[in-house]
Amino acid sequence: MASDIFSTLRTYLNQLSGGDKSATEVAAAVNQWLREGGEALKIKIEDEVERSISKMGFVKRGEFEALKEEVARLKSASKKSPVKKASVKKTATKKASR
Repeated sequence: MASDIFSTLRTYLNQLSGGDKSATEVAAAVNQWLREGGEALKIKIEDEVERSISKMGFVKRGEFEALKEEVARLKSASKKSPVKKASVKKTATKKASR
């Protein structure tokens, strides 16, 4: 990676000293190159962190919140339509007598 930095800077300096580009153009090109490199590095770091967290068994906050909402929705749905206790007792009694 260090060789990439030096070769890129060398190329820009050669263009500057050769008169191919002005100092402003070279500065803008270097700035753009650094921004792109920084963004690529950020993506790589985020991917690695996500892989490591997943291996450790942790859950993302967004996934946790979605699960919490689903549990709350299921609880409210079960309160609205309660299970008949008689049918549950009959099933348990039939299984026990076999």
